[in-house]
Amino acid sequence: MEATLDLLAEGSSIEALSIEAIAARAGVGKATIYRRWPGKEALIIDTLRTLKGPPAMPDGKDVREDLVILLSAVGHNPDARAASIFPCMMPTIQRDTSMHRLYQEILEPRRQVMRDVLRRGIERGELRPDLDIELALAMLTAPVLLQRLLNWHPRLGDENLSERVVDAFFTGIAAEPAVATNQGVTVSSD
Repeated sequence: MEATLDLLAEGSSIEALSIEAIAARAGVGKATIYRRWPGKEALIIDTLRTLKGPPAMPDGKDVREDLVILLSAVGHNPDARAASIFPCMMPTIQRDTSMHRLYQEILEPRRQVMRDVLRRGIERGELRPDLDIELALAMLTAPVLLQRLLNWHPRLGDENLSERVVDAFFTGIAAEPAVATNQGVTVSSD
């Protein structure tokens, strides 16, 4: 898996990556790889899952704080090679249905954690009962991911980005009108 990550981080595309190249980089025979993985796709799935790391697990006490924790993890990876690998994968993901499926498999556990947080917020009466959860996932995650991967707006910066996105969005999804404060969002009693 380390050899696979190194080759991808050095610019090898997933299409061009071969078991032969991975085996050569790892200093093992192809049979060694095939004993553990049935093929390149299975190896890449396992490799990219380890690269991404486990999803953040919020404590469930406060929806706003849970969302900030989840968004803080977006675009941050425990392995520095991810910054080179994931952006380069986007064209492959768009062209290749199996790679698109792989990407979705990697992201789905993270989306499910955020869905659970949003549903818990609805159940507790903290969020609007008519909240479109899937749209909320996209609206919360996309600006953070875009900024962190592409530095889309250099003046926006990354400092407190997760908190700023959650606070800006929370006003629209809160169960009652909310008023922004420096510490987050407080529900207005008016």
